Amino acid sequence: MEGTLEGPPMTPRVFGVRVGIFSLGMEPGDEEFVNEFSGYGDKPSQIMWPSGIALNSQGNVYITDEWLNRISVFDQTGMFLTVWGSSGSDNLQFNRPSGICVDNDDNIYIVDSLNHRVQKMGSDGSFINTWGSYGDRESEFNSPWGISSDETGHIYVVDHKNHRVQKFDPSGRFIAQLGTFGVGVGEMNRPSDVAVDLDGDVYVCDWANSRIQIFDPNGNFLTSLVGNAQELTKWAKHSVDSNPDIQKARRRVHSLEPEQRFAMPTGVTFDKIMSRLIVADTQRYRLQIYNKVKNYTEPQFNL
Repeated sequence: MEGTLEGPPMTPRVFGVRVGIFSLGMEPGDEEFVNEFSGYGDKPSQIMWPSGIALNSQGNVYITDEWLNRISVFDQTGMFLTVWGSSGSDNLQFNRPSGICVDNDDNIYIVDSLNHRVQKMGSDGSFINTWGSYGDRESEFNSPWGISSDETGHIYVVDHKNHRVQKFDPSGRFIAQLGTFGVGVGEMNRPSDVAVDLDGDVYVCDWANSRIQIFDPNGNFLTSLVGNAQELTKWAKHSVDSNPDIQKARRRVHSLEPEQRFAMPTGVTFDKIMSRLIVADTQRYRLQIYNKVKNYTEPQFNL
């Protein structure tokens, strides 16, 4: 992979909850704001604590709301369609839903975090299946968080407080585990998200270790990314250029290298069309983007 792209600086606002749509080009400076939709509140079309987002084959947008314990559904233009779920532990009920993904058949998988399980639903919100319970054995979870599917239909669930990722078939049958607690190679500390590319390589957002760990389809460790945001976006450049105090502060430091690194990254996704990894470096209010280069003899050298 090569190159990074830093996202726009943002000022947190108490009621600034919304979904933004951006286009991201291939070079720093190509990014553009397109639109935004929804807003803070508990009406059917509003959101209060959005955690996960996923799109189906028609471009419909599914958003998990941890505070309201429901899933809000919009079309690709941001028009509200419907809402599913309520608080509880029965089927189609949730306790802090977080990660969400859509497989190639438009089935929807939702991480029901504090119910320590995954719920599988149809594209119309109908209940299909659920698996998981509290614990640290196979198929058990402790506050699971992120989730992703691969091209073969396997489901990867980030088992946040068990410091691992579990792999399942589409029906919820356990297949394998990635990671144990620690800071070493292949070890994790409170992982938060996972993504899988077209080659089957697995990217784990190792939250408390401030890195992305990458594994091959067989679960073998390949390498880690620690952040390399050497380029500011045009939004960040505008902020720096318009504020003399920021310019002076940046000149006073011995090195700007710490600014390039991840600081507890929260989310990760793989753009399969453009073959690039997108990391939500949320503590620094930005995205970092890596292009995956093809056709290296040894796969770890394409990073």
